[in-house]
Amino acid sequence: MRMSIVIVNWNTEALLRQCLASILAHPPEGDYEVVVVDNASTDGSVAMVRDEFPSVTLLANEKNAGFAAGNNLAMEASTADMVLLLNSDTVVRPGALETLRQFMERHPEAGAAGARLLNPDGSLQPSCFPLPTLLSEGMHLFHLDHRRRRVMHEWDVSQPRRVDVLLGACMLLRREAVAQVGLLDEGYFMYSEEVDYCRRLQEAGWALYWVPEAEVVHYGGQSTRQVATEMFLRLYAGKLRYFRKHEGARAGRIYKLILFAAALFRLLLVPLALLAPAPKRQEQLSLAQRYLKLVSVLPQY
Repeated sequence: MRMSIVIVNWNTEALLRQCLASILAHPPEGDYEVVVVDNASTDGSVAMVRDEFPSVTLLANEKNAGFAAGNNLAMEASTADMVLLLNSDTVVRPGALETLRQFMERHPEAGAAGARLLNPDGSLQPSCFPLPTLLSEGMHLFHLDHRRRRVMHEWDVSQPRRVDVLLGACMLLRREAVAQVGLLDEGYFMYSEEVDYCRRLQEAGWALYWVPEAEVVHYGGQSTRQVATEMFLRLYAGKLRYFRKHEGARAGRIYKLILFAAALFRLLLVPLALLAPAPKRQEQLSLAQRYLKLVSVLPQY
């Protein structure tokens, strides 16, 4: 079998239906399989897959095991030489899957390849990044990285590009590379697991490529927005785990200090948020509440 397409779902029934339909409409050439892991959804996702997509292998967890664990379960159950990690809130455009597969076949040094992700309006969505550093994370938290955020918009979309980190929303992995470096680190419930994995692939000698000819629409954040505060905390817990794991305990302590300073800075801006128009004001106040929660739990991390 040429490709196993792995999708982890949590309460995104309508989007998952759309995703699966797009795969069936634009499949890769040759034999392929689709494996869906449902993390204890309560919105009818499991019944929908069983009723409407009988060819899909469905693995239904009794609890939400997290994104990394869900992908690992599906990867272990899959059989193909290449494994595509695909978010449930994506829509595959014509030729995207076959373009990624052919690229991997032509480039045996590639351990992974990612598509050009697009927003629903067709605009470019950042889908690959340099490996994070304490400096880059600090600049991001204090909104000093505007240039870095825009750099992908200047890339030549007719040429593949070697990169450090691919977004896990659409990442094709070579089975040989997976066998060498192992599965995703389940210590990451959600967020930073793909950063960790991309680093491990590179340290094992594999190259990673962004392949812009393969286009995938990514709605983004459809599961996480259902529990926004919890996912906000998991985002920074994942980043902290990354720095501790790869840069050491000292880097972890420094990152906690950066988080604390950024949270205090955000809270100091609350009076300005109160002067903003109603929709923006509520958004800023909600974000401030999440930073306040982050400050309160940081000592536990």
